Amino acid sequence: MTASQVSQHIAGDEEFARTFSVADGLGPIFVATSCEQCHVGDGKGHPLFTLFRFGQDTGLSFDPLRELGGPQLQHRSIPGYPAEEVPAAATGVSGFLPPAVTGLGYLDALDDATLIALSDPFDQDGDGISGQLQLHLPSELIETVLALEAQGAPDPAARGTLYNGRYIGRFGKKALTVNLLHQTVGAYQQDMGITSDLLAEDLFNHQAGSRASDDVPDPEVPSSTVANVAFYLKTLRAPPRRDAGAPEVMAGEQIFSDVGCADCHVPTLVTGRSAIEVLDQVEFHPYTDLLLHDMGLDLDDGYTEGLALTSEWRTPPLWGIGLQQNFQGGRAFFLHDGRAESLRESITYHGGEGAASRSAFDALSAVDQERLLRFLRSL
Repeated sequence: MTASQVSQHIAGDEEFARTFSVADGLGPIFVATSCEQCHVGDGKGHPLFTLFRFGQDTGLSFDPLRELGGPQLQHRSIPGYPAEEVPAAATGVSGFLPPAVTGLGYLDALDDATLIALSDPFDQDGDGISGQLQLHLPSELIETVLALEAQGAPDPAARGTLYNGRYIGRFGKKALTVNLLHQTVGAYQQDMGITSDLLAEDLFNHQAGSRASDDVPDPEVPSSTVANVAFYLKTLRAPPRRDAGAPEVMAGEQIFSDVGCADCHVPTLVTGRSAIEVLDQVEFHPYTDLLLHDMGLDLDDGYTEGLALTSEWRTPPLWGIGLQQNFQGGRAFFLHDGRAESLRESITYHGGEGAASRSAFDALSAVDQERLLRFLRSL
């Protein structure tokens, strides 16, 4: 990167590690006191910092219960203020482990056209996989973050496409946010109770019946701080591979493709135009299509976002999956809520569109199963 980009990356790194106090405007309700508290070492978070989201199935639609503090639970609070609890009206509650934040700039730099081309909502190719785009109605916040990101972009029309009157989501367990700026702004407010220019109203506990918040004037961080953190996330390198050329790993990668895992966990993508040279039109290997897939009853928490079904989840990138135990206290927790304690167990939870690949894995010899798992551990 250029010298000025490195400086912005360092500034974002410092803010990512900053611990907020009551005097800084923390809360009054929150989940964590810093970005780094959830994303230790930029890796996948420990179950101690699981985010909980909730809502209600009305029979006709899914209600995020905003009037009761939904959809995200803030289960910590500043002294003298009540923390939230999941309301009795909630019919669906889902735990979200904090994701690793490495390599996200590549995903942010994908053109919308790439995601549109990957989608196949009606399974027209007949492979049993019907990846769908997450689509969000226009809102002032979404349109603002897209407009800000388009400023100075080499191809400003490549991202922020209106598709069937909605904007394409790409980040989050169910692709709730449209770009990294959107993700960062939301995390400041929803996870730490820190306001910014784009979300300038403090959280408060709806269940306490009061809009009272903290005593710090809003916004509590300037837009430059949020921009620096978003830039930091864009410019964190992708996790390095290990033993990629080992014969057993290479054999496992072929098996991964043969049993259909690569149909959703797409190995190779190419970024669009980017003002950051290292992200401009480059090939990368995230093992995701960023699309929503129905994963069956075992992974249906009764909670959803946007247009996704309660059983639909965005394909998580697999890069770094073989390293995540290093960031989770030496013991890995897989899937969106950490319920699986091994790669093998995580495969057993794949139902719905993943059922055929799960069955194909089960039919492999013990040797070939271990080859596939060794490939995953190399990512």
